[in-house]
Amino acid sequence: MFDWDDLRVFLAVARARKIAPAARALGIDATTIARRLSRLEKALGADLFEMGRGERALTTSGLTLLRHAEGAESAALAAMEEVKGQEHRLSGQVRLSVAEGFGTWVLAPGMGAFNRRHPGIRLDLVTASGFLNPSNREADMAVMLARPQRGRLTVRRLGDYRLHLYAAPAYLDRAGYPITSADLRHHVLIGYVPEFIFSPELDYLDEVEAGLEAQLRATSINMQQRMIAEGAGIGVLPDFIGRRDPALTAIMTDAVEITRSFWLVMHGDLRHLARIGAVAEWLQERVDLLTGQRPGQ
Repeated sequence: MFDWDDLRVFLAVARARKIAPAARALGIDATTIARRLSRLEKALGADLFEMGRGERALTTSGLTLLRHAEGAESAALAAMEEVKGQEHRLSGQVRLSVAEGFGTWVLAPGMGAFNRRHPGIRLDLVTASGFLNPSNREADMAVMLARPQRGRLTVRRLGDYRLHLYAAPAYLDRAGYPITSADLRHHVLIGYVPEFIFSPELDYLDEVEAGLEAQLRATSINMQQRMIAEGAGIGVLPDFIGRRDPALTAIMTDAVEITRSFWLVMHGDLRHLARIGAVAEWLQERVDLLTGQRPGQ
């Protein structure tokens, strides 16, 4: 039988992913934390963590224990709430991998409200080049542009969003207003660097008109947005970006409309954790705000 207090140590390390911050949170020195983790692993006869990228990632056994340990913690907090009449709060770290545009324009404006609702949850937004993989436990959750086809994952569609061509009035005054997709061949186009497109769903221009290529290219959608707003050329933007900038005008909206989907992806072993559920609920709320909104709305 293991020492029940070692579960508190285990939870702290699982949430912080490192011993040092877990030790600070618990007020225990790092050496004691490491010793108690070793004692717990010996009592259970299983490795609970593995090292990767300077952090402690949960093994399959660790994920199993995490689910039960958080259940025990929730039960204890619920008992305290009932006996003392005090409301308990969710806590722990959640690492969420998202595309830069989605993180900047959809999630960041709602982060303050999320923190006020769940002050005990430390939500890390990661906008690396390419999505971190929940299947490999690089992230707890990810919002992807395509449904993963393999891995022990829980996946659900959050919703669809639309993209249109955008330009600045100053550019259109200077270069003229394109009427057809073929007209775009005579305009300066802005888009992604092909070699660094980490998801096929970001390859927009070829979908607008076969063979179109961007003359001004950037790996960042926010950089593309700024180039378009400054009158450098025409580019494809999600409506949740383009419609928010008064310097931009949606063009050819009847002829060109692209639809994409947001997919919420998480490791199958994490789907029952309360803090994961809280983040998933918030993500759905943020995506729901986009539903039915068109250019100019």
